[in-house]
Amino acid sequence: MAYNTQNFKIELKKIEEWLSKEYGQVHTGRATPIVLDSIMVESYGTHMPIKNVAGITIEDPKTLRIAPWDKNQIKGIEAAITAANLGLSVVSDSDGVRVIFPMLTTENRTKLVKVLKEKLEEARISVRKERQNEIDKLTSLSEDEVKRGKEDIQKVVDEGNNNLEAIFSKKENEIMN
Repeated sequence: MAYNTQNFKIELKKIEEWLSKEYGQVHTGRATPIVLDSIMVESYGTHMPIKNVAGITIEDPKTLRIAPWDKNQIKGIEAAITAANLGLSVVSDSDGVRVIFPMLTTENRTKLVKVLKEKLEEARISVRKERQNEIDKLTSLSEDEVKRGKEDIQKVVDEGNNNLEAIFSKKENEIMN
């Protein structure tokens, strides 16, 4: 009987999704609302993501426009983005907040690639932990089933690592070009 790797594949898919989300928050010099997803704004006594208190649009390739539904939120949104220290310029006016993405220098691009590599390594560590968890589940099987199970697990790990590498390469090309 072959070892069922379905649950293991699902766990690796979650790791890939995590890496993609992390990479989405790394700005590449182009305006993208995803960069603001992790920023929380105080709104009526609770902390909420910016997208829950304002409309976010792309004005041009380097600028986002944030139009809060309540104009009293403008200063709070501006302060939250500034406090997040993402290296973005923030300008407010009577209608909302404008977020300007700076041009990336070669030095900044190199630093961003290092950050990407660190995130990739975190993902690989997670894959190794999941692989070990799967291997630990094989202990109740016969010796031949354990061997086949480990081979099946390794095939899934190799595929998962290739997918992680592809995600990294795509983001690296986006930053360097």
